Amino acid sequence: MAFVRSIVAELATACRHRSPLIQIITGPRQVGKSTAAEQLVRSLRWPHVWGAADLPLPPGPEWIETQWQLARTLRPAAGQKALLVLDEVQKVAGWSEVVKRLWDEERRARGPVLPVLLGSSALLVQKGAAESLAGRFLLHRCPHWSWSECRTAFRWSLSQWLYFGGYPGAAPFVRDEAVWKRYIADSLIETVLSRDVLQLQRIAKPALLRHLFALAASYPAQMLSYNKMLGQLQDAGNTTTLASYLRLLETAYLASGLELFSRGHVRHRGSSPKLVLWNNALVNALSLLSRKQAIADGGWWGRLVENAVGAHLLNGLPGPDWSVTYWRDGDAEVDFVVAHGSEVWALEVKSGRQGKAQGVAEFRRRYPKAKVWVLGAGGVKLDDFFERPAQEWFAQG
Repeated sequence: MAFVRSIVAELATACRHRSPLIQIITGPRQVGKSTAAEQLVRSLRWPHVWGAADLPLPPGPEWIETQWQLARTLRPAAGQKALLVLDEVQKVAGWSEVVKRLWDEERRARGPVLPVLLGSSALLVQKGAAESLAGRFLLHRCPHWSWSECRTAFRWSLSQWLYFGGYPGAAPFVRDEAVWKRYIADSLIETVLSRDVLQLQRIAKPALLRHLFALAASYPAQMLSYNKMLGQLQDAGNTTTLASYLRLLETAYLASGLELFSRGHVRHRGSSPKLVLWNNALVNALSLLSRKQAIADGGWWGRLVENAVGAHLLNGLPGPDWSVTYWRDGDAEVDFVVAHGSEVWALEVKSGRQGKAQGVAEFRRRYPKAKVWVLGAGGVKLDDFFERPAQEWFAQG
């Protein structure tokens, strides 16, 4: 039996609402958005039309109109809707405007069509929805698979998840690490870069974007100044270009450059970013180390653990309500700082690195109201931390 993620029940409840909205599912490639939509269709047993815009040449807005008209020909039973599932909808130019027009027509006519829209670009999906569909949609985030999900679905240990990450499609290949690495690099990373970033954005230096991602994968959970990046990248241009490209990698759920925390100035763009990959598979697929070698290298394994903590926070604490940053002043360092409203938490990851003990104490001196989570040896067990959704660790205020 296929594993069913919690988002399926969430979607079914939203679709059955007396006055349902447009359902939008956004998240990385290859984490099961389409599978979740298929499971939703089977669960509801409503008539449906399925269309996928993930084509070599992106379709125009008339493609959405055609799919919508097909859905209007369906004849749902009483109490049902006609589901219209559109996959990779952000590939359609002007998708949000045409969806807005058709949805408003549908509501006025009390029609049966209920759109379920899927997209793998956070920037394009959320921007389009916010600009054109305000008040008309409900957003569902479908993140990378957590350890608890991989443990249930594949019976993985924590160390397996820390190395192989959370891409379900790659799970059958983990017994042959060379094949697994090729699958992640070719079928996932390259597909995201070429089809979700380069095809949909005007990128002046596509080779630089790829090299920047490879550089980020080489420095997981590490702070790297833009000047140092410029020194390691050919034809890198300037720091503004690198910062904008790093932001594009973030919108594709690949890599983020966490910024320096400063209360009242959380977005401190002049700081050296702390690089976090959204899934450890993205790191290890490009690494020369096998799983056995990675575990044996204490320093590298500590970086993987710390990166996994950062990824767990990014996947589970979506903005703008939450911010995930880091803090450093001289030798004093805090691995991660989570802010939500007026609440602030400092997270220290006991990953085997030395010299970080004074960081939390100094941070608490400057921000006395901040709360602290210590993860790893002497604190919350890593198994327990990754077992629970990230928001639960900060729900008590």
